[in-house]
Amino acid sequence: MKLSKIKTDKSDAKAICEYALANKVPLYNALTNVQAECLQLFRLLDSYLKKRTATKNKLHGEEVLGIPSKYVYSSLKRNLKHLDKEVKGIEARLLELVKQEQQQQLTLLTSIPGIGIKTALFLVVVTDGFTKFEKASQLCSYVGTTPTIRESGSSVRGRSRISKVGNKKLRNLLFLCAFNACKHNKGCREIYERIVAKGKSKKLALIAVVNKLLKQAFAIAKSGLPYDENYVSILAKG
Repeated sequence: MKLSKIKTDKSDAKAICEYALANKVPLYNALTNVQAECLQLFRLLDSYLKKRTATKNKLHGEEVLGIPSKYVYSSLKRNLKHLDKEVKGIEARLLELVKQEQQQQLTLLTSIPGIGIKTALFLVVVTDGFTKFEKASQLCSYVGTTPTIRESGSSVRGRSRISKVGNKKLRNLLFLCAFNACKHNKGCREIYERIVAKGKSKKLALIAVVNKLLKQAFAIAKSGLPYDENYVSILAKG
């Protein structure tokens, strides 16, 4: 910040103020109680899902041994059952909370072929019902699926890659949705087949599908209209 030689609370506050004024930083809006609890639940759910995967891998490892300890095996089974119960409970609580404020939007999003209830829930929560974004392109940037270009002079010509600076959890959920969308979502299937036909990698095609899903979700959430394979393609452009 201007290579200042002075660093005090007062100078830091002034620098932050100048930065906010120069870049027109919007005022902070505190989370509602429902939003705060939903984000906490998603973090806990992510932790439990990782533990459940680790437990399943451990069970498989014990089975590969051929003669697993009955006590160890039973303990892992009990732990897995407990984690399954907790995951179901968290997902039920999330659904209950989001339905309180965004039932219509949740219904609209799940009408999109490829987007399941878990992804729809996460989209609604992290975007605050899509009120945080004015354009679909802003949402794509937030998720981190937009390309970045690395060039310098004539010697550096880096390959374009997605930025990955956005929400990792949401990006992972959408990549899983993309596989199903390639089969059942007309717009996504067309863009996937077109990119692959050009000789591009399937991974690149899937990234395009994720962006297409985000644009469809944005268009539907903003319009308040359910998914229509002929109509949404017009809304989702840009």
